[in-house]
Amino acid sequence: MVISMTPYRLSFFGGGTDYPAWYRENGGAVVSASINKYCYITCRYLPPFFNHKHRFVYTEVENVVSISEIKHPAIKAVLESMNWGKEGLEIHHDGDLPARSGLGSSSSFTVGLLNALTSLIENPLTKRGLADKAIHVEQNIIKESVGSQDQIASAYGGINKIEFARDDTYDVQPIILTPEKKKYLESHFMLFFTGISRYATEAAKSQIKNIGARKKELTRIKQTVDEALSLIYSSRSFAPELGDLMHEAWRYKRSLSDKVSNKIIDDIYEAARESGAYGGKLMGAGAGGFMVFIVKPELQERVIERLKGLTYVPFEFENFGSKIALYQPNGLG
Repeated sequence: MVISMTPYRLSFFGGGTDYPAWYRENGGAVVSASINKYCYITCRYLPPFFNHKHRFVYTEVENVVSISEIKHPAIKAVLESMNWGKEGLEIHHDGDLPARSGLGSSSSFTVGLLNALTSLIENPLTKRGLADKAIHVEQNIIKESVGSQDQIASAYGGINKIEFARDDTYDVQPIILTPEKKKYLESHFMLFFTGISRYATEAAKSQIKNIGARKKELTRIKQTVDEALSLIYSSRSFAPELGDLMHEAWRYKRSLSDKVSNKIIDDIYEAARESGAYGGKLMGAGAGGFMVFIVKPELQERVIERLKGLTYVPFEFENFGSKIALYQPNGLG
């Protein structure tokens, strides 16, 4: 049995420039961070005592005889990409946070599944190997309308600037913070679940379709990455200016497609700002999920009270990325 533990991520700046349709022409960059909320994938060889050969447990339960029967697109694509052999397989998924919520949960699942399965067959992948394989599975096999930052953030972990080159290569640059600065940054972020779980496909497709007409906006979104890093690396208290920059970036992101936001999201955002948030944004492609805000600590209770219909989720940044939490590969159990 093998259990992988893969973090979800928060994308702060540059989102939208990690779509291949953009960075293959213009280059892209994002600032993102993995957090201490995880996707857990348990894999084991299934004993040959059942009518089914494979068993998969997530929000549904699948008992199948052949890989071709699998309904879950990521499980099916990963097993096909690995040319999975004759061994029966059981896979369980558990998560600290809900799926379809804008925190890269789909990519965390794919990365975690690849990590668990390749470890089970004693052929583990490097962090770059995990990210590359997950990007290939999601973009080329499943053909989902997804960018390339989520897979990298989940595989590598930490707070990073990720640059995307026109030739499809990428560079992961860790953002090194002192313990004091990391604590300062964590103390100013607030994460809320809107209660809306959604499939972001339509919002993502709409943004990709509009890329040619939104070059000015996406160029500005990309520029905020280095501006954010300059603020973070400065010696002064940078939260107010970082919040203002995130507010500006959110306004540009909203303009990428009419499917990014809606009245519910806009009302939540304005309520947080009126209660003291410097700025914030919706996580993921749009339409629902989690929202993050930058708020000075003494005003956070006010924001929680104003958004009391939402679920507040405290978090910390984590530095390890996808890892194996349990490794007992031999035998049937």
